[in-house]
Amino acid sequence: MDIATTSGDGAPPRAGRREWTGLAVLTLPTLLLALDMSVLYLALPRLSADLGADAVEQLWIMDVYGFMIAGFLVTMGSLGDRIGRRRLLLVGSAAFAAASVLAACSTGPAMLIGARAVLGIAGATLMPSTLALIGNMFADARQRGVAIAVWMSAFMGGTAVGPLVGGALLEHFWWGSAFLLGVPVMVLLMATAPFLLPEYRDPRGGRLDLASVALSLGAVLPLVYGLKEIARQGPAAGPALAAVAGLAVGALFVRRQRRLADPLLDLRLVADRSIRAGLTIMLLGAVTMVGSFLLISLYLQLVAGLSPFVAGLWTIPGAVAMVAGTTLSPLAARRLRPAYVLAAGMAVAATGLLLIAQVRDSSDVGVLVLGHVVVCFGAGPMGAICTELVLGAAPPERAGSASAMSETSAEFGIALGVAALGSLAGAVYRADLEVPGGVPGDAAAAARGGITGAAEAAGRLPGAAGAELLEAARAAFVTGLQVTVVLSAVLAAGLAVLAAVTLRHLRPTEAAPDGARRDPVPVAD
Repeated sequence: MDIATTSGDGAPPRAGRREWTGLAVLTLPTLLLALDMSVLYLALPRLSADLGADAVEQLWIMDVYGFMIAGFLVTMGSLGDRIGRRRLLLVGSAAFAAASVLAACSTGPAMLIGARAVLGIAGATLMPSTLALIGNMFADARQRGVAIAVWMSAFMGGTAVGPLVGGALLEHFWWGSAFLLGVPVMVLLMATAPFLLPEYRDPRGGRLDLASVALSLGAVLPLVYGLKEIARQGPAAGPALAAVAGLAVGALFVRRQRRLADPLLDLRLVADRSIRAGLTIMLLGAVTMVGSFLLISLYLQLVAGLSPFVAGLWTIPGAVAMVAGTTLSPLAARRLRPAYVLAAGMAVAATGLLLIAQVRDSSDVGVLVLGHVVVCFGAGPMGAICTELVLGAAPPERAGSASAMSETSAEFGIALGVAALGSLAGAVYRADLEVPGGVPGDAAAAARGGITGAAEAAGRLPGAAGAELLEAARAAFVTGLQVTVVLSAVLAAGLAVLAAVTLRHLRPTEAAPDGARRDPVPVAD
């Protein structure tokens, strides 16, 4: 059966057993993507040694996946609207499984980088297609909010168990097992999706505009690359020019979309104030939160001296708290206005960030973890409610494009947050670092480059000198952490006000009028 989108009167249909079982299938790729990233971080040292990957190749092994996802999200969301979201999901799942096998069997860095690029392109099909299917399958606003929360919780759950799964795999098997983990998951999805997931597509969808695809890639890839490089090495001419070039191509992309009758990205969606507010809050929320999350991971490993595996375990309480906040948010939004739920969540997150600012040295792991738990619980409602705002306000035939816009705003927020807040933390670190006397020039230069360089340089120095340099670097890093989380707390408080103002027109979902959106109904092929 094929399903097209038509207008219907009366209350939207409520999802039944098939839709909820289908939701379980749709969480599989989301869970896998989170596991894939967590496990790869643990596997990177071993696979780099086996394949002989140098520092630059290691960076590309990690980054090319994210580049491809960010670059192809808009294209894949629009493609799903045209050819069918279930069809795109199945094709992407098959490609992901094949690329996973290729990555596991890689014989050199170049082969692995290529496989990771294919994984990224395939991954770009999974997120918008699964999210768009949820938006179509759950027409009732209350059920849709719960379904989105479950979908997002699967990703966070994958992040939480990733270190455990990765540690167990790498302890008993070779590094390729980290990639083969995706094969049975995708096989299960391909076997069950045709029976549990209906097909949705836009019956009026035209041909994909290849010029728009090229422009979208030319806009997103240089911009994301520039932001990542600025975060990694600080402000520099090359990354800045790449980001500017991406913005310039982005302007051409927007101009072309406005002129096309059937654009790759329907910019008319942004005219809806609920969609516009949801995308804005999601982008700024990602900027606010991701910088502190990155610094927390570095603190646990390089200040507290924990192994990557143990550091990952310490982040599990935060992931559990975010799952709780995400799951509870649609329930709270049934009785309270979404604006109030979001504002309260951001206020809680700001409180947690200020708690993290109380960290003074390596002995304050408990304070940091507690603050991280509070931040994650407060941040939980943001993703669930903003995603529901975007999907709920978009016409069903544009659900794929709306999902892609939601995911792209989060991707850009993450990249911008890492670049801006990471650069701030780095600048404070360099200004506060006092290199002990007697440290060789090359070691001092490495230490000024960041705490990772300081730790490596300290390991090459004799006992007392190395310990003094590492202690100075840790103190400077904590200062950078404090400044960054205080600024993040201010931004979170500002987001609370923004949510309360821009979303005050939305009523609780229990009070939402029935039949407010057009819902898809099945028609025969």
